[in-house]
Amino acid sequence: MKQISIVDLQTMKDEAVKIATLTSYDASFTKAAEKAGIDMLLVGDSLGMVIQGHESTLPVTIDEMIYHSRAVARARKRCLLVVDMPFMSYTTPDIALKNAGRLMKEGGAHMVKLEGGASQVDKIKVLTENALPVCAHLGLQPQSYYKLGGYKVQGRSKGDAKRIKRDALLVEAAGAQLLVLECVPASLGKEISQALKIPVIGIGAGADCDGQILVLHDLLGMAEHPARFVADFLIGTGSILQAIESYVNAVKTGDYPALEHTFA
Repeated sequence: MKQISIVDLQTMKDEAVKIATLTSYDASFTKAAEKAGIDMLLVGDSLGMVIQGHESTLPVTIDEMIYHSRAVARARKRCLLVVDMPFMSYTTPDIALKNAGRLMKEGGAHMVKLEGGASQVDKIKVLTENALPVCAHLGLQPQSYYKLGGYKVQGRSKGDAKRIKRDALLVEAAGAQLLVLECVPASLGKEISQALKIPVIGIGAGADCDGQILVLHDLLGMAEHPARFVADFLIGTGSILQAIESYVNAVKTGDYPALEHTFA
């Protein structure tokens, strides 16, 4: 089974092949995701909410991320494995380097993900200069939950949209090889995806991104208060495997996200 690399994801963008991405936190769901045809797995700090029961991602520690990443890495055979750097684990370039190194050496990550734009350029440069691949994260940044006053759509004003696009270009120039773009108007998602050479993976960022990602538990209809961009793929299917297969197919064909899953 051919392993998917960041080079393969770049080729998919270049050839307009949609990238199907999903979160996973353990070995069993990882096997199901791979069997269903997922291209990339994210061990997200969303585990703080869907696994641990917190109201935000902030309490998650680097050791907990390593634990879950290790479980996913054991089962993974094909997917690119990206792992979130949790809150306060990349406050300086040196701290970021130490913790990203742990996620890769101890957790089996292929790439680490961190939130933020211009303020993270120095960390991205240090990581990539030390052969640690980086996925950036812009738009709604869950680790800024309290600063933002909740989970709100970003980039609706001209000023905010301009700032997010500028940050996207900055993180790409700093060496990020992938970008997750969360909860922005579909028009902004399209503009950024077209402006960047690297793949842009959307979550509530419209159908014109190079790929899509959902939290596993949201895809399975387990969210108590699902966000607008969430679709329950378990409805009408006979199993979890079929639900994930349905999601992969919908991403690949462009059927997901539909208009009702996007923001204006």
